[in-house]
Parts: sequence; structure tokens; C-alpha cells
Amino acid sequence: MPKSQSLGTAVSIASSLLAASMSRKLRIESKDFAIIGFRPVSRLVGSDRNPLEFHPMIEINLSGKRALIMGVTNARSLGWSIASKLHEAGADLAFSYQGERLQGELEKLTADIPSSRLYQVDVTQENELASMFADLTTAWGQIDYLVHAIAFAPRAAMDGRYVETTRDDWVTALEVSAYSLVAIARHAEPLFSEDAAMVTLSYYAAEKVVPKYNVMGVAKSALESSVRYLAYDLGGQGVRINAISAGPMKTIAARSIPGFMKMYKKAASISPLRRNADQNDVGNLGLFLLSPMSGGITGETVYVDSGFHVMGMELGD
Repeated sequence: MPKSQSLGTAVSIASSLLAASMSRKLRIESKDFAIIGFRPVSRLVGSDRNPLEFHPMIEINLSGKRALIMGVTNARSLGWSIASKLHEAGADLAFSYQGERLQGELEKLTADIPSSRLYQVDVTQENELASMFADLTTAWGQIDYLVHAIAFAPRAAMDGRYVETTRDDWVTALEVSAYSLVAIARHAEPLFSEDAAMVTLSYYAAEKVVPKYNVMGVAKSALESSVRYLAYDLGGQGVRINAISAGPMKTIAARSIPGFMKMYKKAASISPLRRNADQNDVGNLGLFLLSPMSGGITGETVYVDSGFHVMGMELGD
């Protein structure tokens, strides 16, 4: 049979199979995701009448999974962006917050999330961490996902020069923003399921100087380094951990940084996408890094900043 005739026959058979598959909606499920249909994409293969390429539309399904999100303060928090995506994917959620003043806001946010659990926890207090994880052990038995969205530095440490940072302010910033990840991972380790995952939130100032970010930049450096060491320590039991380095975003915490709005506008003008990433971008990345879709990724700092971090120079228009 001539090659041209063989190709034509193969194309005809493939087209018939594709047409048959498109005659009904397909649903192929696993425990973690579902292929819910097919979308044909026209591609020229021997003839412009034969669309052979098609892409699955994948829905992440986290039903039955349990996630602890630590550090949500309000609806603009990046931790809440990730929590919302986890909820949409079907995961059961628990939250921790620092201080009674944040309880009311979190109760409002979680009012429509059935069976959500709330814990008041100061991450500098080992007994409070132990109490929360003990209760989760009783209630859940295991944890599949953990989101660390906790950072703090005294305002005085960000107003002046870094060289003027006091010992107490330096210790506070590093303990709350970086060491808390280590302490939380240690308490959570016995509860982690075999394919558990963690994410934490970082920022570009971990590796480059961002004026006025000061001691928080040092804290984020320690945080990212801790991610790598924890990836090694926990990887043997299949637990993954990654950091999300988000660009400037309009959160309550960010607005406390001196000159934030100037930084926000400048980043958008320099970024390859000519805009800043937003909370939805962070939520989507968080969901991906926690889900089995990123099963081979651990110890990484992944950027969601519209490409700002790749720029070496900006010449203007």
C-alpha cells in the first residue's frame, strides 16, 4: 500500500474514533482528579479536515482531604486565597489565627464552609501549637495539606535603616516569620499523610534588596532556606514543601510597609506582563503546589509576580 494511502487510512480511522468519543461526554475519575470531557483542537495532519489533537479538561478533586491554613486575617489575605481554592476543590479546612481581635473576621469568612475548625494560636508558644495539633489528631487523625501564611516584624524595624534594627526586633521577625514554619512542621509531622504537602509565602526581598523591607527580607531568606532543609527532612515520608514568592499585593500586611504603593506601581510597570499578580493567581498556584498535580516538586521557591523577578534592567519607554 502506498505511503499516502496508508496515511489517509490512518487519518480516517483516527477521525472516526475521535468522532465516536465526542458523541458523548466522558468522565474518567481517580481519587485526586477527574477528566470531565474533551475539547477538540484543530490540527493539520495530512488534511485540513482531520482534527486529531484533543486536550483533556482536568478538575482537581480534593474531596476527603484535610487542610490546615495558618495565618488568615481577612478576605484579602493570601492564605485565604489558597484556602478558597482548596474549599472549591472539596477539601475540609481548619484555620488558625493570632489573637481574639481576628476571631470575628475569620468566623465571618468561614461561615459558609461546613465543618471548618478554628483555633486561636500564638506560634511563638509551643503549648498552643501542641494543643491545636492534639485536637486535630482527635478530630481528623491526619493532615493532607498545610498552608503557612504567617509573618510579622515590628513597624520600627521597617521604618529606618536595616543597620539600625534592634536585637529584639530582629529576633521577633525571624521567630514569627521563619522559625514558626519549622515549629509547625515538627508538630504536624506525625499527622502528615503519605502524600502530604506544605506551602509557605515568601517575597523577592529574600534574595534582592527591597528598600524598607529590611529585616523582613532577612526573615524571608531564612524561610526559603528552611523550605529546602524541610524538603530534605520530610521527603523520606513523601511529604513535599514549597514556597510561593508572590509579587506586591494589596493586603493589610503589605500596606504596613513604608512606600508600598510606590513599590506596587513600579513593579507593575517593570514586569513583563505589565501588571501585578493578584490573589487569584496566588490561590491557583497554591492549589497546584498542594495537589498531586505537582507531585514531583519540592524544596522550590515558585514565583507568581508577573515575571518581575526575571528583569535585570528597566529602560522605560
